[in-house]
Amino acid sequence: MQLTLENMESYLSLFGMNDRNVAVLEQELNVMISLRGQELNIQGDQEDAELAGQVIEKLIQMLSRGEIVDPSRIRYAVALAREGRLQDIEEIFGDVVAITHRGRRIQCKTLGQREYVNAMRQGELTIAVGPAGTGKTYLAMAMAVVALKNKEVERIVLTRPAVEAGERLGFLPGDMTQKVDPYLRPLYDALYEIMGVESYQRLQERGTLEVAPLAFMRGRTLADAFIILDEAQNTTPEQMKMFLTRLGASSRCIVTGDLSQVDLPKGRKSGLAEAVEVLRDVPGIHIVELTAQDVVRHELVQRIVRAYEAYEAKEGKTE
Repeated sequence: MQLTLENMESYLSLFGMNDRNVAVLEQELNVMISLRGQELNIQGDQEDAELAGQVIEKLIQMLSRGEIVDPSRIRYAVALAREGRLQDIEEIFGDVVAITHRGRRIQCKTLGQREYVNAMRQGELTIAVGPAGTGKTYLAMAMAVVALKNKEVERIVLTRPAVEAGERLGFLPGDMTQKVDPYLRPLYDALYEIMGVESYQRLQERGTLEVAPLAFMRGRTLADAFIILDEAQNTTPEQMKMFLTRLGASSRCIVTGDLSQVDLPKGRKSGLAEAVEVLRDVPGIHIVELTAQDVVRHELVQRIVRAYEAYEAKEGKTE
């Protein structure tokens, strides 16, 4: 199969430095791709070659619109093409969720992420369940910062359960803030990247931004706030109910978690798992379930997630 490229710039933009993206396409679609003059030759099984041609044409369209084409985008386009849904990738074009303090655009990279962002925009309570690397926390943080800048809320409240793993809080050095700080570090890291350290410190000093362990939420009513509960799979049903009933007027709440990484004592049910069951049909609540296909970290993370899913499915059948 042959495709005619308009100019060499299209080729260089599509395949990147040292043709690094060519290898991704060849590996994913089991084809050989070469350039002769203005002609792009695709060799391989007819079905695979045609699929490669469709993906390449779509990627060139993405580039013409200013979209970034990297290995993760290429793999996602191939996955959609195999399902006959390549045109659906149009839905994630051009929608900028937020812009970091360094000017980098934060955009959805998968249809699952797009559904998640739309749910956060539309509802007062969104529950996102999915494996590591699907952007659950990061996108929620971005939405929170945007809501604060647009004066839709007056403050941001970030929380997560401080589940002990080998060490008890009482034996850790420092005061309570220093004891729980390691549990909240991933939240700080995401905020630093999105808004910058100086802006973060300014907002925290004014009380506009609060990062606290879940235990500190008891007895409070959180109004005019954008609230994010991270790592919710490690809440107990009692903690989850307590947290969800903190929601006050003009507030939005995002709950994120990965049900494959529950660190609760054996035999304890996850509050997140129960919430998904109890609240699934409640009007006004959006439940988004992300999958391994929505993993946007290193490609190896996606393979690890799928390997564990296959292993756990096999173990379940064995038991």
